[in-house]
Amino acid sequence: MIYAFDTFYYPDYAKTVCIAFEQWNSETESFIYSENTEIRSDYESGAFYKRELPCILSLIKKIDLKDGDLIIVDGYVTLGNNGKIGLGGYLYESLDKKCPVIGIAKNGFASEDNMRKTIFRGKKKQNTFISYC
Repeated sequence: MIYAFDTFYYPDYAKTVCIAFEQWNSETESFIYSENTEIRSDYESGAFYKRELPCILSLIKKIDLKDGDLIIVDGYVTLGNNGKIGLGGYLYESLDKKCPVIGIAKNGFASEDNMRKTIFRGKKKQNTFISYC
């Protein structure tokens, strides 16, 4: 199963949604999970994971992850060749490295990173960046 997570922030709570689908080419979702949680941290530049990771981990408790499952997050997994990690990397470590994580980000990150790939989306001028572990 492939699980794609995203979180939206309201003034007094965060809403995290996970859409689960069987295959990359699935035309419909298999499950949709969602949860509202308390915002536990203000936004901190360079430490996005502190705000979003607790929301994702709370929702993951409702999901029975199995071998072969994959997680997608809105953000980076790795932040450079120096070993610094982003939201996806912290999620991967929180799951004891048992479930691969792919990060998808719309904004570039300055550090060189061999684990980051750039995707060009059709005629769009803005690139999308993929990182993984």
